[in-house]
Amino acid sequence: MALALPILAKASDIVSALARHQALVVCGATGSGKTTQLPQLLLRAGLGRGIIGHTQPRRIAARSVAQRIASEMGTSLGDVVGVQVRFDDQTSPRTRIKLMTDGIALAELIGDPLLRRYDAMIVDEAHERSLNIDLLLASLRLILRKRPEFRVVITSATIDPARFSDYFGGADACPVIEVSGRSFPIRTIYSPPSSCADGELANPQEIADAVHEARAALARAGPGTPQDVLVFVPGEREIRAASAAIASSLRGCEVLPLFARLSSAEQDRVFAKGEQPRVIVATNVAETSLTLPAIGAVVDTGVARISRYDPRRRVGTLPTEPVSRASCDQRSGRCGRVSPGVCVRLYSEASYASRDALTPPEVLRTNLAGLVLRM
Repeated sequence: MALALPILAKASDIVSALARHQALVVCGATGSGKTTQLPQLLLRAGLGRGIIGHTQPRRIAARSVAQRIASEMGTSLGDVVGVQVRFDDQTSPRTRIKLMTDGIALAELIGDPLLRRYDAMIVDEAHERSLNIDLLLASLRLILRKRPEFRVVITSATIDPARFSDYFGGADACPVIEVSGRSFPIRTIYSPPSSCADGELANPQEIADAVHEARAALARAGPGTPQDVLVFVPGEREIRAASAAIASSLRGCEVLPLFARLSSAEQDRVFAKGEQPRVIVATNVAETSLTLPAIGAVVDTGVARISRYDPRRRVGTLPTEPVSRASCDQRSGRCGRVSPGVCVRLYSEASYASRDALTPPEVLRTNLAGLVLRM
């Protein structure tokens, strides 16, 4: 399957650019193979004498990507390919590709400000612009000035490439390589429920009805089409309510939750192929970098919990808000990886067109006291 990944058509360009430049921006559609293939391309470029760091915004993504890369390279996790997240370190002295969360990368900077153990750092899903990602990018820019041999690769499916390239010195210092899109089309169905206004969460039964609609579309696509459905809802409480409605409405399928507070063993259930078609109900932890097997359709409620800071009351809040167009596209990209996919959106096409292009960076909408203390 890796041979068909679009990024491999640009492999020689990426290796050549890394030989001539310290920084590189790689952008391309979800499913193009950036996350799994880039660290292997860096090894091919001769950057494996030290460690090739590879950051992910979430623990589940770091663990699943590490397992996938290790499998592709024919090695066991913890050997040449390792992973470190909070409370779990599966690395060894032989590790050359290390997956980690952004927070772990920042923690390494405390004891090793120039990251001397590393040859390169890949910052994946940079479009999320969390406080950790922004602080990490600022630190990496300082490291590049003091370590000419160090390499930085910035990547995402919905990135603003010119802005990131300018931050690292412009096109002459940080070129942009664009990867072609996916191999399979995605059919988008706009199905806004009548019971809620634009930007509000559909009720559990309407979500269950949308799952039924998605499964019916997959059935019409014919044999061989993946039958699993991925549903996006804002939080744990909504996951439990939607799961109950789906389980009572549909027979012959397994309903699995996916959110950050689940244990690693419970999260890993979504990666194991089941005997029955599955419906995975998840928060936006499944929005980026996760390759879930056999996802044929996505049901997108169009909302998420987004952190905000109220300076008048001096409190942080976590309201449910419409997600950006970039997030909508990321969600639909979870299907259509091995065959044509279906995305049922529980909002109108006009609603999609009116949303922000990108999610506002966290530095513009949250309390910066913790960031200042870390700096």
